[in-house]
Amino acid sequence: MKRDDQIQNIIDREKGLSKKLTTGQLTMIAIGGAIGTGLFLGSGFAISTAGPSVIISYAIGALIALLLMGALSEMTVAHPTSGSFGAYAERYLNPWAGFTVRYSYWFCLVCAVGTEVTAIAIYMKYWFPTVPGIVWILLFAGLLIFVNVTSVNLFGTVEYWLSLIKIVAITGFIILAVYVIVGADSTAGIGVQNYTNDGGFFPNGFWGMWIAIFISLFSYLSIEMIAVSAGEAQDPEKAVPLALRSAVVRLILFYILTLSLMLMIVPWGAAGIEKSPFVKVMEILNIPGAAGIVNFVVLVAALSAMNSQLYVSTRMMFSLSRAGYAPKRFGMLNKKSVPAAALATSAVGIGIATIYTVVSPDTAFATMISISSFGAMYTWFMIFVTHLSFRKTWSKIGGRKLPVKMIGYPYTTILGAVLLLLVVLSTWFSADFKETMVLGIPWLILITLAYFVWKKKNESDADMKPGNKSDVL
Repeated sequence: MKRDDQIQNIIDREKGLSKKLTTGQLTMIAIGGAIGTGLFLGSGFAISTAGPSVIISYAIGALIALLLMGALSEMTVAHPTSGSFGAYAERYLNPWAGFTVRYSYWFCLVCAVGTEVTAIAIYMKYWFPTVPGIVWILLFAGLLIFVNVTSVNLFGTVEYWLSLIKIVAITGFIILAVYVIVGADSTAGIGVQNYTNDGGFFPNGFWGMWIAIFISLFSYLSIEMIAVSAGEAQDPEKAVPLALRSAVVRLILFYILTLSLMLMIVPWGAAGIEKSPFVKVMEILNIPGAAGIVNFVVLVAALSAMNSQLYVSTRMMFSLSRAGYAPKRFGMLNKKSVPAAALATSAVGIGIATIYTVVSPDTAFATMISISSFGAMYTWFMIFVTHLSFRKTWSKIGGRKLPVKMIGYPYTTILGAVLLLLVVLSTWFSADFKETMVLGIPWLILITLAYFVWKKKNESDADMKPGNKSDVL
């Protein structure tokens, strides 16, 4: 079979999804996934780890994310499909890569949904401190599952408006912060001096700054969702590049600028995860009702991110099923062209988060980050590796001229892969994030064994088309 036919077969077997997402909705899906708990709650954890040097941490994380988007946008425009980077790994590397990337990313998102619902429980305590967190988890989870199972158009509309609330709120925060900083007198304790007070710009040394890069990568996680949603885009060749560029610029601006301003107002030593840093800023400024408004915004952010993650994890399970890597029923669509069975399976993350929140509420957030991050970082690393093979193969087969090309290839692709690998390996030496490797490596071994078990079962059906396989792992 020609290499050209391989990717076309993958695209054909994933047909049936409704192509109704607009460029604006695609952009908001990426922003909705990436501007969530990572910025509004996780940033407090990052600040307490790195101090003011967290600005550098997020800048390096942004560079890795930018390089990733450059590589991914090339492949997505060439092959828009819901299987996305999992399908690209299968086509340009090997079936094992496609299998492990899809399952790792799916599991990552399932756990990421858990971090969002954990955050929702934290945010709701601001207004209802005596109500158990599980009540809010079940309530909001039910609403978002309904949105996702109804239609992709409803999902896109809800995500657009949820993300717009976040963008407006962050923009307002930036304007307010600049106004306060410019108008503050010397006795207010507000200004650039907070960058060097209390231990200097690197209070926890280079190591603190370096480990905080890992937290920043978790914050940027989900920007790659545009590639998955391209399979349901109206005009992916035009919409995807525009949405990618817009999302990357906004994310970098929002994260780095917001953190820089926040650190001028709130001393870094006051950071933590028991309350959003944004809420702390409003409390320090003593603006009546402002802290409650910000808490509402961060609640919306968590709901938006959870909404996006449910959507993408569902499409990834759908792709696994259509490839024959998961039960056939997960590849079936309801009357609204939504893979409802795959959605139900992906919602298992809500149950995991509920158990963690009830059993260990103080450590649930950090634990869920560690568990979900390995799958995400493995997926990102494989995207870089796949891009190297993609470009070589594309030139050999004489593919059409790519509308989007990675600047500085192959050096920029290699740079992104090396930086990412170094950051992830560093977590082994971090008490907070060692679980990333401790749990991640066995996971990779487990799904590798699962792949070979699947492969052995299907050797007798080698002539069967992948989309028709129904073996269960």
